[in-house]
Amino acid sequence: MLTAVRSILAILILGIAVTIGYFIATRDKEIPTEIAKEVKTVFVQEVVNDTVPIIIPANGNLTAKNRLELYAEVQGVFRSSAHDFKPGQPYSRGQVLLNLDSSEYYASVQAAKSELYNLITSIMPDLRLDYPEYFEKWQTYLDGFDINKSTPQLPETASEKERYFITGRGIFSSYYNVKNLEQRLGKYRIVAPFSGILTEALVNKGTLVRSGQKLGEFIDTSVYELEVAVSKRFGDLLELGEEVMLSDRNDIEQFTGKVVRINGRVDQATQTIRVFIEVKGSDKLKEGMYLQANLEARDEPNAISIPRQLLVDNSQIYVVRDSILDLVEINPVYFSDKEAVISGLPDGTQYLSKSVPGAYAGMRVKIFEDQQESTQ
Repeated sequence: MLTAVRSILAILILGIAVTIGYFIATRDKEIPTEIAKEVKTVFVQEVVNDTVPIIIPANGNLTAKNRLELYAEVQGVFRSSAHDFKPGQPYSRGQVLLNLDSSEYYASVQAAKSELYNLITSIMPDLRLDYPEYFEKWQTYLDGFDINKSTPQLPETASEKERYFITGRGIFSSYYNVKNLEQRLGKYRIVAPFSGILTEALVNKGTLVRSGQKLGEFIDTSVYELEVAVSKRFGDLLELGEEVMLSDRNDIEQFTGKVVRINGRVDQATQTIRVFIEVKGSDKLKEGMYLQANLEARDEPNAISIPRQLLVDNSQIYVVRDSILDLVEINPVYFSDKEAVISGLPDGTQYLSKSVPGAYAGMRVKIFEDQQESTQ
C-alpha cells in the first residue's frame, strides 16, 4: 500500500515539473531574441564650394577726429560767448567760444601802437633831408596806420644805409614788440576753428579764468574715427581706403566707414595691430558710441562657411554616405565666434547641418525626407 502511494506522489511531482517547464519554455519563445536598433533622422546640406570672403569682426568706440581742448593762455574774467557756454551747445565755424575781459591789456597794446607811430613820425624830417628817396614810402605807411586796427607790416628797406638808419632809431624793436602784444591780445578770444558742439564746459560767465586752466572741450560732429584691434596675421591683408561695414550694438543702424590709417607697430601684449576707420555723414553718430566693424580681409576660393559648432576638434566634420555617418578631415581656413570657413570637401558631399547627440562614425541614419524634396 505504501509503495503505491509513493508511486502516485512521484507521478504527480513529475507532472507538475513537466507543466512548469512547458510554461517556462513557452514564455521564453515570446521574448524577442534581438532588439531593433533606432535609426536617427538627420538634417544634411550639400557642399557647394565657392569664393568665401573672410570677414574679420572688430569693435571699438567712436572718437571725434577733430577735437579742441580749450585752455586759457591768459588771465581774465569770462565775459561773453556767441551762445550759452554749456555742454551740448553747437557753434558754427568762426563763432566766439569764449571772450575774456581784455580791457586792461588792450590799453597797453594801444599805448605801444601809439609809441610806434610817434617813433616813425619823429624820423620823417631826417628822412626828408638825408634820404629823400625813402621818404615817400614811409609817409604812405604813416597815412595807412590805424591805431584801432592790426599794425601793418613795415616797409621793406631798400639799402643797408636805410636799414641802419631805421634800426638805430629803434623802430624795428618797437614794431615787433607791438606785434607780440597783438598776438597775446588775440588769446583773450577763442574762436571755433570748425563747426561742432561743446561736449564739456568747466567755466561760467563771470568766472575768473587763470592762465593754464582748462575751460572745456569742443569737437567736430561731422567726422569720427573708430579704433579697432586686428590680429597681426591679418595685418598684411588690410588696405588703406578699404570700405568697412559698421553696425551698432543691436545691429539696427548700419554705417559705412573707410580705413584711413594702419599702425605699423604690433602690440606686444595682445599681438594685434591698431586700425583706424573713418566714418562720417550721419547725424546718428555720437562720440563714445560702440560700433562693430566687419573688415574684409581676403577671399578664400573653393571653400564654404558653416556654423562652428558642427566641427569636431576644429578639424573634422560628419558627412553622410549611403545612410552611414562618416567623420572626415577638413582644412580649416578661418574661425570667427560663430562661423568657420573650411575647404577640402568635394561638391555634392552631404554634411550634417545640425548636430546629432551621440553621433559616431559608422552610425546608421536617415536623411529628413522633406529636406531632400526641397533641395531637389
